[in-house]
Amino acid sequence: MSVHNDPEQVLADTLHQLSSQTSDMGLVGDRQLYLQTDPMIDWQHPEIMRLAEQLAAKGNTPIGIAKVCFEWVRDEIYHSSDYQMNPVTCRASDVLKHRTGYCFAKSHLLAALLRANQIPAGFCYQRLSIHDDGAPYSLHGFNAIYLPDIGWYRLDARGNKAGINAQFNPPEEQLAYSTQLPGEVDFSAILPRPLAVVVSALQSCNNWNDMLLNLPDVADLRRSEAVQ
Repeated sequence: MSVHNDPEQVLADTLHQLSSQTSDMGLVGDRQLYLQTDPMIDWQHPEIMRLAEQLAAKGNTPIGIAKVCFEWVRDEIYHSSDYQMNPVTCRASDVLKHRTGYCFAKSHLLAALLRANQIPAGFCYQRLSIHDDGAPYSLHGFNAIYLPDIGWYRLDARGNKAGINAQFNPPEEQLAYSTQLPGEVDFSAILPRPLAVVVSALQSCNNWNDMLLNLPDVADLRRSEAVQ
C-alpha cells in the first residue's frame, strides 16, 4: 500500500507537520501557543473562569491546580457514551454547561480550565481499536500539560470505569489506554488546537449514539483541514 494511502501515516504526517514549528517545547514563546483561546477552547467564558478560580483555590501550586482540574473533569463531566447522555458537546463552555462529553470534548474543557490558570495545555491523540479486537478503529483524544521542573506531561480525563484507571501522578504517566494491537498508534505530537476532523465529527452528530457510530478515524483527515 502506498504510504500516502495508509491512514496511520496520514495522521502521523499531519501531526508531524503541525508539531514541527514547535518542536522545541522548552521555548517560552512556543508554550504561549498552548495558552491561547479559540472557538472551541473558550477559556475566557465567565463560567469557565469562575470554575477555574474555584479549582485553583484548592491547588495552590501549578501541579496542585493541574491535579484538581484533571480530577474534576475526569469525575464530574460524564462520558457521553458511558452514560448515554446528550447533547454531543464540543466547545469547552458547552461541555461545562451540559456536564457531558466524549473524550475529545472533555479534553477541550480540561485545556480551557488549565489555560485559564495559565498552565499550558495541548492535545494528544491515539488510534485505538473500538472493540479491542482490530478494525474498526477511531481516534481517542486527551491532553498534555507543561509543568514546572517536569516538562510536558500527558493525562487523560475521559473518565474511569471498569478496566480504565487514569490518574495524575507526574512524572509517571497513567493514561486511560495503551496501544496493544496492530493498527493502534500512540502519536507523540502535542498540538495547540484540536484536530478539525474531531471538531467536525462532534458538531455534526445529533446524539451520543450517532457519534458512537461515526467516531473519527485518521482516514477522515483526507476530508478535513488539520486544525480548526
